[in-house]
Amino acid sequence: MTLPVRDQLKYWGIAMAIFAVVLWFLGDVLLPFVIGSAIAYFIDPVADRLERLGLSRVAATAVITIFALLLAVLLGLLVIPTLISQSIDLINIMPQLFQDLQTFVITHFPSLLVEGSSAREALNTIGAAIKERGPQLIESVLGSALSFLNIVVLLVVVPVVSVYMLLDWDRMIARIDFLLPREHAPTIRRLAGEIDETLAAFIRGMGTVSLILGTYYAIALMMVGLNFGLVVGVVAGLVTFIPYLGALIGGSLAIGLAMFQFWGDWASIGLVAGVFVLGQVVEGNFLTPKLVGDSIGLHPVWLLLALSVFGALFGFIGMLVAVPVSAALGVLARFAVDQYLQSRLYSGESGQDAQ
Repeated sequence: MTLPVRDQLKYWGIAMAIFAVVLWFLGDVLLPFVIGSAIAYFIDPVADRLERLGLSRVAATAVITIFALLLAVLLGLLVIPTLISQSIDLINIMPQLFQDLQTFVITHFPSLLVEGSSAREALNTIGAAIKERGPQLIESVLGSALSFLNIVVLLVVVPVVSVYMLLDWDRMIARIDFLLPREHAPTIRRLAGEIDETLAAFIRGMGTVSLILGTYYAIALMMVGLNFGLVVGVVAGLVTFIPYLGALIGGSLAIGLAMFQFWGDWASIGLVAGVFVLGQVVEGNFLTPKLVGDSIGLHPVWLLLALSVFGALFGFIGMLVAVPVSAALGVLARFAVDQYLQSRLYSGESGQDAQ
């Protein structure tokens, strides 16, 4: 006998509540496993491609792991120390930058910063806050990044989880498919396929776009001679997954730093601006259409709302699960709308009329 819809909704509601409670209380514990699973999901197509070329799953996982280790060593030796050094220097120099900004405005626009004006008070407040809290920010970031637990998580737990998840990914998916309720298995498979397509376009596609653009911005800005170019490139790349936000934040930061560094050298400032213009042209006309597609099913406003809500409720672990959960909710919402449009509630037909 088919389980009544009311009972089905009750059981699924209980499952969702348990998931939220576990996420709330075990967020920090689950963090390495969520990151490891995300990494495995991201590179699973590479393993599948290697399998189609004739390698076994074990051999494909071994090849990917060796390549990842070599890349990690390369980044650890060449990029990460420079990135940390530039980040510390940027935070330390921020008070001086604001003081230079105030001097510049006083020299060229004296009427804006008369004694007691709101603009002068705002600049003084911002400069004092940065000078006061900059060292605290450095200490907290370094203290967190260099803690023993985080080192273990980053260097041991996450890679191990990623390797095992990648190795068993297909078998795990097959087992989950076996456990699906038989009555709803076809519908769940279809919805799961749509969710996977959305996530594949967003996480894999936008992740690749962010990596390419971040690398390009960092290298190009350092070649132009911009101080802190590596930091600006990494920041721009990290927020590229939110459309237009990466270019806005990264471009504003880069051009602002360029104006302080190259004031009067308009050619250098123009080169910095040109780096971001070229990046946006390449992204909009080549990278995003080729790697992501025309539609990923995740509106930027919906994504920002999900990141804000899950981040506020569950912290950093919430922000990690916000993207897949928002993608799933988007697919389920479209499914619910389709069901509503096919229902008698929408058409207004009675049961007798339908017969």
